[in-house]
Amino acid sequence: MTAIFKRELKSYLTSMVGYLFIFFVLVLTGIYFSAYQLSGGYSKFETTLSALTFVFLIGVPILSMRVLAEERKQKTDQLLLTAPVSVWDIVFGKYLALVAVFVIPVVIMCVYPLIMSKFGTISYASAYTGILGFFLLGCANLAIGVFMSALTESQVIAAVLTFVFLFAFYMMNGISSFFSQTSMSTAVAFGLLIVAIAIIIYTMIKNVLISVVIGAVGEIALVIVYVVKSSIFQGGIQKVLNVFNLSGHYDNFTNGVFDVTGIVYFISVIAICLFLTMQSIQKRRWN
Repeated sequence: MTAIFKRELKSYLTSMVGYLFIFFVLVLTGIYFSAYQLSGGYSKFETTLSALTFVFLIGVPILSMRVLAEERKQKTDQLLLTAPVSVWDIVFGKYLALVAVFVIPVVIMCVYPLIMSKFGTISYASAYTGILGFFLLGCANLAIGVFMSALTESQVIAAVLTFVFLFAFYMMNGISSFFSQTSMSTAVAFGLLIVAIAIIIYTMIKNVLISVVIGAVGEIALVIVYVVKSSIFQGGIQKVLNVFNLSGHYDNFTNGVFDVTGIVYFISVIAICLFLTMQSIQKRRWN
């Protein structure tokens, strides 16, 4: 894993991609810092960090699009898969290289609260809690980018997929507002979701009977639960969509709250995305 990490990190720091990402993040940080802190006189650095979250929509697809897609396109992934290293070492080594590049602008951001302290009194705990949340949010976005890069051999498609998913997660609050919070609406949405799951299972196993049975059992269970206690479906769509609201789980950090739940959430997102990436590579290895 160490060799893969060093190789990937070197590739980012000997090309324009890594420096472009670092430059992009730091330039926007400087602009917002000048606008909010220096000109506006705001004492909370978290305000700048909160405004910066959109940077991941552009920076992460550019940085992560080549991490696995390029290996697959050039067929060098076959060398990795036959090397005496585990799939976990491959995935985690590449992911850590991305995180290492992201750490560089984050470390520089840690200097900004010190600069602000020269002009007035600030809360270091609140500022650095916000930076911690920003770092975890970025790591979660990078994990999503790694997974998307593992799904295709085209860097362009990987970048587009990453942008689409990150944008959807970024706009999750707005998306959830389009859905009704009534129990009936939630039950219907879950019913359609069960049908979709049954179809996905069929595409994977090509067995109509098993797929139909799973779908039927799911729909019957849904109806029984709705008849017995329909109130549990109240606002269910919003609760489900909130799971994918990455920015929403970052809000507590911008308010100076050391949110343990948020930390667990971001670590879970990273773990799930890396696990799915491993499964994607394992499937290709056995094929």
